[in-house]
Amino acid sequence: MEKTKNKYSILVPTYNERLNIALLVYLVFKHLRDVDFEIIIVDDGSPDGTQQVVQQLQDLYGQDRILLRARPKKLGLGTAYIHGLKHASGDFVVIMDADLSHHPKYLPSFIKKQLETNASIVTGTRYVKGGGVHGWNLMRKLTSRGANVLAQTLLWPGVSDLTGSFRLYKKSALEDIISSCVSKGYVFQMEMIVRASRKGYHIEEVPITFVDRVYGISKLGGSEIVEYLKGLAYLLVTT
Repeated sequence: MEKTKNKYSILVPTYNERLNIALLVYLVFKHLRDVDFEIIIVDDGSPDGTQQVVQQLQDLYGQDRILLRARPKKLGLGTAYIHGLKHASGDFVVIMDADLSHHPKYLPSFIKKQLETNASIVTGTRYVKGGGVHGWNLMRKLTSRGANVLAQTLLWPGVSDLTGSFRLYKKSALEDIISSCVSKGYVFQMEMIVRASRKGYHIEEVPITFVDRVYGISKLGGSEIVEYLKGLAYLLVTT
């Protein structure tokens, strides 16, 4: 891809991602060879040694490229982004998962789309031509699709994938949007994009294939689904 003078801060919240984080970092460096970027890892007190692996990565790549901004315990996804954002020095901020479900090979497409359109937000979507999901059973696919259709029907956000968490933001836009969000868990992603749409931000989409985590255990459970439905009701009333 063409060289850009912009700097990109990549925020990666982690909890027990010792088996994934080194490969993720390697792939980011592989796919962003001509891009100025930093990776900010917000670890919530992982007991599996994630922080020790990150410290080894700092020795390899440099503490200016790999920033470890740890917290003492699990404090929620939304607050993890807020914490990481405080340390971001880039003009743009990328948020992505650590479990390799978001492949760094898509990052050049995100950057290219933003440069072409001057969008404030570029979001990865599973639900347009070229996008998809790999590694989910039928029930999880139906649950995800149903949740998305329900939110689309009630909220009309103007984007095809509300619950995705692989996005690029202009830093100023993210700071504005995040300050008006109240959700703490998985609903946070949906609230972010809905409020961005309501505020009139220019949003573009890039098709991605979401791959179920390779190592570790999924952190999405029944309590998160209940929180999603409560969050949907809250957004319906407040946006």
